[in-house]
Amino acid sequence: MSGQRLRAQFTRLYHHFNGEDSDTTLQAIADILVCTRRNARMVLNKLEEQHWLTWAPSVGRGKLSRLTFLRTESALRDEQAAHWLAQGKMDQALACLDNDSTKLAALIQKQLGPSTLNGRQIVRLPYYRQLESLDPRTPLRRSEEHLVGQIFNGLVKYQEGNKQVCADLAHHWEALSHTHWRFYLRPGVRFHDGRMMREDDVVASLSALSSRRFFAHIAKVTSPAARIIDITLSSPDPRFDHALTLPEAVILPADCDQQKGFADQPIGTGPYRVAERQDHRLVLQAFDDYFGYRALTDEIQLMVFDEAAMCYLTPSTDRMPDYAVKPPAALSQKLEMDQGAGYLMLNCRDGLAKSARWRAYLHAKLSSLQLLPRLAANGMGEYRLFNAYGLMPGWIHHTQPVSMPELPGPTRLSVAYLADHPLYPLIATAIEAHLAEEGIQVETMALSPDAYFGGKYSRKIDIWLGAISFGIRGEEGLFNWLGNHDLFLHAFTDELLNKVTYYTTRWREQAKPDCAEALARELVAQQVVPLFHIWTGVVATPDLQDVASNAVGWFDFQSVWYKPSE
Repeated sequence: MSGQRLRAQFTRLYHHFNGEDSDTTLQAIADILVCTRRNARMVLNKLEEQHWLTWAPSVGRGKLSRLTFLRTESALRDEQAAHWLAQGKMDQALACLDNDSTKLAALIQKQLGPSTLNGRQIVRLPYYRQLESLDPRTPLRRSEEHLVGQIFNGLVKYQEGNKQVCADLAHHWEALSHTHWRFYLRPGVRFHDGRMMREDDVVASLSALSSRRFFAHIAKVTSPAARIIDITLSSPDPRFDHALTLPEAVILPADCDQQKGFADQPIGTGPYRVAERQDHRLVLQAFDDYFGYRALTDEIQLMVFDEAAMCYLTPSTDRMPDYAVKPPAALSQKLEMDQGAGYLMLNCRDGLAKSARWRAYLHAKLSSLQLLPRLAANGMGEYRLFNAYGLMPGWIHHTQPVSMPELPGPTRLSVAYLADHPLYPLIATAIEAHLAEEGIQVETMALSPDAYFGGKYSRKIDIWLGAISFGIRGEEGLFNWLGNHDLFLHAFTDELLNKVTYYTTRWREQAKPDCAEALARELVAQQVVPLFHIWTGVVATPDLQDVASNAVGWFDFQSVWYKPSE
């Protein structure tokens, strides 16, 4: 008998007796359930196995048996709704609660935040979309980048406070020459599957980086002796250790390509391992054999709710990634301005912006000054957005012309953006309405990260809508961003690509680089329209300790811990 049918049978009995313990007969039960006495006895046995009721049959003809309810109908209904929530099925959970959104909100909130179970500290966090690939070799969105940092390690890493490179899998490193770097590996490092990390894992991971434009100057990676890694470059790079702090430079098992499902359940050396991966839930468990300090929180659970369900949530310990909720005074909101900006990138190779007239028109017509008032009028007041005039807060590179350039002519254009994002469709709708006033029809395309950052469908796209987040690297992250995605090869003019190469070379050659802003100014002047900056951060409950928002709006899972209220 299915669980759903068994609940229906329980509900029928519960309603008949008004939830009160009663003396009755097996035949009366059979009549209520519209079945035979034999089937009624089978149903009662199954209900007893579930600990929903007890049935004490009488001894002797004509005597009544005792039916005792151990659960209420509402408790059973809440359990079923909780079951649907655990699978990310909001519609079924809401229907189970008679479409009472208040009860749904309370039930969701009950499942979230910090708690303890059998002495283990668990933190459950809500999230608004399904997570993409956790393979660091694929294009990563901001949240996936954070998770990769919890699962993997690189040879070195960045310290958020002072932007200094510090030890990670390598305990020491040095530049033996302008093109020769040496790294000394820690002993006793294990992957999550228990295997020891070897030199060939490091050699394989770093050698594969040379296929990326940003790391194309890696000429050779070798291991001349145990626990030593040598990297030879084809051109000088005094800041090469900074480059190795990027997510794509983490160390993977040498045989990771032979591991089925690696993108969904990757194996790294980090403080957390992937214990469970489903569409609706990601479970990270502390790795007991981690070479550093063992994580204080034993388990992190990311519960994926759709946007409709997210709006029911009262803020708990949650990074609330792309839109704001006003938290109660009892909660602590720790926000930081994201180091980056939302943008529109004009396709100057194959799109309308290939024409200088269209480029000038779109640059002026689709500026933040033009779009954000329209967004505010459409209910965008809950978003932590403010006008951007450059790709970093404080940069003023985009100015509104005194007079609007003349419209080259009514036509159609297409706008592409990353799928499963609550903000981008709203911006695309605002663009559509804004341009419709000029007789321009807008088509939209929601793309996967691979299709978006890889420049797929570039011949069909006139404008890419997205966001740059340079994170901990600040303005220098501009060069990483440009060097690790192929989108720009499909959008930029040859002239602009040459300038990217020129400024990247200058940046690498300088001990204290200062050319990021100059390159950003060139990008904005030619074909990138800054739209908005955003505040990101953590809304933390008082009982979760040492919560600090990081550069991508999350917090370090490893260092937080739960202090139960007395």
